[in-house]
Amino acid sequence: MIQAKEDSYLQLIERLEGAISGAQDWLLDQQAHDGHWCAELEGDTILESEYLFYLHFVEKLDPVIVRKVANYVRSKALPEGGWSIYPDGPMELSASVKGYLALKMAGDSVDAPHMVKTRDAILAAGGMTRCNTFTKIALAMIGLYPWGGCPAIPPELILLPKWFSFSIYNMSSWSRAMLVPLSIIRSCEPVKPLPREWQLDELWVGGREKADIRLARDERTCTWHNFFLLVDHLLKFVHRHHPAPFVRRFALLKAERWVIEHGRTPGGLGAIFPAMANYVMSLRVLGYSNESYLVVHGIREMEKLEIEEGDTLRLQPCFSPVWDTAISINALHESGLSADHAALQSATRWLLDKEVRRPGDWRVKHSESHRYTEPNKPVGAWFFEYDNEFYPDVDDTAMVLMALNRVSTEFDREKFAAIRRGTRWVLGMQGKDGGWASFDKDNDKWLFTQVPFADHNAMIDSSTSDITARVLECLGHFGFTMEDDCVQKAIRFLKRDQCADGSWFGRWGTNYIYGTWQVLRGLHLIGEDMRLPYIRRAVAWLKTSQNADGGWGESLRSYDDTQFKGIGKSTASQTAWALMGLISANEVDSPEVGRGIKYLLNQQELDGGWDEELFTGTGFPRVFYLRYHYYRHYFPLMALGMYARHLLQGFPPVPREQEKSRVIQLFYKQPRILRKVARLRALAHLTEV
Repeated sequence: MIQAKEDSYLQLIERLEGAISGAQDWLLDQQAHDGHWCAELEGDTILESEYLFYLHFVEKLDPVIVRKVANYVRSKALPEGGWSIYPDGPMELSASVKGYLALKMAGDSVDAPHMVKTRDAILAAGGMTRCNTFTKIALAMIGLYPWGGCPAIPPELILLPKWFSFSIYNMSSWSRAMLVPLSIIRSCEPVKPLPREWQLDELWVGGREKADIRLARDERTCTWHNFFLLVDHLLKFVHRHHPAPFVRRFALLKAERWVIEHGRTPGGLGAIFPAMANYVMSLRVLGYSNESYLVVHGIREMEKLEIEEGDTLRLQPCFSPVWDTAISINALHESGLSADHAALQSATRWLLDKEVRRPGDWRVKHSESHRYTEPNKPVGAWFFEYDNEFYPDVDDTAMVLMALNRVSTEFDREKFAAIRRGTRWVLGMQGKDGGWASFDKDNDKWLFTQVPFADHNAMIDSSTSDITARVLECLGHFGFTMEDDCVQKAIRFLKRDQCADGSWFGRWGTNYIYGTWQVLRGLHLIGEDMRLPYIRRAVAWLKTSQNADGGWGESLRSYDDTQFKGIGKSTASQTAWALMGLISANEVDSPEVGRGIKYLLNQQELDGGWDEELFTGTGFPRVFYLRYHYYRHYFPLMALGMYARHLLQGFPPVPREQEKSRVIQLFYKQPRILRKVARLRALAHLTEV
């Protein structure tokens, strides 16, 4: 019996080692020649549809591009008609209106079965007038919706002082990048009409002439939303009869300067699709030609987002190289790759070259009096994309700092200087509530979310548990402890933000599994007592969320309805998150962890990677979601590595070698007592593999 259990254990160890080795090899094979990683970042078909509208507006529409985009959009249509914004999701009205128009532009007959089903679904959902405001503005620019039915976005916002509640710097950075150029467009009300055969008269419930284009009111009379609708009426009146035209001209001039300053840099305005498109279109509205340097630069940056595959063309919302590279380093090292491995050194060199050393928009709300901040001096930080110097973010910077700390290089002096700068910047970004947000600190003016053009559900960038916990994880790498004041403030924030069932909301990943994993990981590495009741509630929630197949999954519907918390088809990335959360909470010996590890081992493909079609990344909750194509690879690798490290805890690390089974060799090299401890820990909760 004992011999059979030992054989079973050794089979597990060998299989675990093989899975880790295969996953490492797969990830190393994806590394670019200059040391970085970057996978495709996939969104929904709104990107492709809006790209056609953008090309039409800037007079760059090509029939070949239209055909290829339409082929891609058509392939994503729901069987019942329309389009969703994530796999297995329900039909979404705005995405469906845009997709319908894209296919109409490609020549699809309105009588074709897929067009009839989509049209019926759109009308059943309320038709054109029920679209979100950004869709209405996009349609107004091409003559398909009246400008009077779109909310006002006054360019005078840019004139407001930075301390004022409705300053553009109290918007989230991504909203700021989208809305400043959009305020130029909205104030000028341009129309580049589509041909008659591309009109959408059939999508108006009851006909366009009888449609009520007024923005929807709340049922209750006295709400902030209804108040701002009155303000919107006033702003539209001022727009038509401006009492001080010179103020409008000055505001437009200042907005133009802001857009050019932020948009002419490498990567484009905000380095994200909507802002980059608005940048080009706003310049065209202001009279710049397609031959001007600024417009040429913007068009070129947009074209980089294209992915042409066969007879299809799709768009990425942006690139994710810094994020992918930092997580890949962490995963490879966590799973046993030597700290001085050549791949990690070249990746570190690439990351160091991406450090931002100049002030960006974050400086406006960054406290110069903070004890960790050197007044009036650039502080190091990192962004998400290839280039985005105005918008580094806390999440990427924390992940990069952890990656840098793991690697031994020949340029350690330069690396440690960057770590000092980055740590100082992150500490200076802590909010008054004790938490950390993405791009700005104290960007939490709730009132901004009630304005009529705020229905993309992302007007502010308030502190979140997932980023706060990642910062704690990062600080744990650099000697910070529970005694530090910044840590105490952060933990108080996390306790306030915890849900009643023990979970934490995940702002940037799906969803409560993501948030709960990251909080448990951060608390563990900062030195919190993982036996405390609030932590045990989180552990219990993760355990009860495990699926029968041993994995974890959570549908994006949990952002709309909390009854879907922790419920969904198992995925490799979400299983890895749950496992890392449980292991961080000292649950490595639990049967739930054992079943989760078996799930990852059983789901691994022959090439060393994992398959995952569902979206597990979040852009804007309830509005825009993402599929990071490497999430299904480096997070499972990280989880398996963490498990192996804990299983053999107390064993000295060994460098990567070419032998068939490094883990087994390590096992047999240890003193007998250590081998016995490791064997007993595994047999306590693992069955035959």
